[in-house]
Amino acid sequence: MIVKLNNVIKRFQNERLALDYLNMEVKKGEVVGLLGPNGAGKTTAIKSIVGLLDIDEGSIEIFGQTQNGNNKAIRKRIGLVTQELTIYEDMTAYENLLFFGKLYGLRGDHLKQRIKEVATLIGLESRLNEAPKRYSGGMKRRLNIGCALLHEPELIIMDEPTVGIDPQSRNYILDFVKDLAHKTDTAIIYTSHYIEEVEAIADTIYIIDQGHIIAEGTLETLIAKIKGDNHILIDVKNPDETVLTNIKNMADVKEATLKQGTYQITTPPGVNILNELLSLLSPLVVNNVTNKQPNLEDVFLMLTGKTLRDGEVN
Repeated sequence: MIVKLNNVIKRFQNERLALDYLNMEVKKGEVVGLLGPNGAGKTTAIKSIVGLLDIDEGSIEIFGQTQNGNNKAIRKRIGLVTQELTIYEDMTAYENLLFFGKLYGLRGDHLKQRIKEVATLIGLESRLNEAPKRYSGGMKRRLNIGCALLHEPELIIMDEPTVGIDPQSRNYILDFVKDLAHKTDTAIIYTSHYIEEVEAIADTIYIIDQGHIIAEGTLETLIAKIKGDNHILIDVKNPDETVLTNIKNMADVKEATLKQGTYQITTPPGVNILNELLSLLSPLVVNNVTNKQPNLEDVFLMLTGKTLRDGEVN
């Protein structure tokens, strides 16, 4: 076991609970996806694991040792990739890696070798002599990740590592994360506002809301929670919020949302309300009607009542 949180409580001003009896485990070689709407407690949990925040109750064990924020031996074994870029854009990529490597205590030939190895890992070996200000957003993100890998951490925490980059760079990083964990036995905690990213790479998924874990498991076990529900997608030309309200008020509708001109409706298994739905939608121009297999986003919406990207209640 690399990380173990046991009934962790963290209070802020006015006794507001940021973490409410939070329990979580991360094993060697495992990618753990941490999902939650804005303000759910993800960042607080990460800062507590790293030792940047003291907790009020419970315990956090990292590598079998208690995390109290003062244990330098723990910090040396952790790599943190923040949402904000922490690279120096006027220095070359090589100089960035050299600087961060020295911060981690690497020196001499060992540091030079690690820079070479990391540059190959992140696909920047031919661009090391350029300053990041000349890089694309995806390349900057990869360099940001590389700076956290130089000391070969056994635990890597990645907080929104793909914000603002193109799909090709995002796919590169996702493949990289999976390979890093499974080929080197590195434990990785990965947070994202893109549910499809967590679907693609996480071995275990934790869904956090209001400071506590409301669901955990593999993608398959989480989807099984809503297996059997009917998921209907109705694409229309002229969507209407009033129609959405009427759909939500139907007795057999569990969830209903309207996204980019498509009504997404969830009903219990064995229930057929398609004719009633089409009757409600008769004032609109219906382009297409399909059934949709459940995915992690459906699980998240069912459990939290919110979408992940904006945290709004639907």
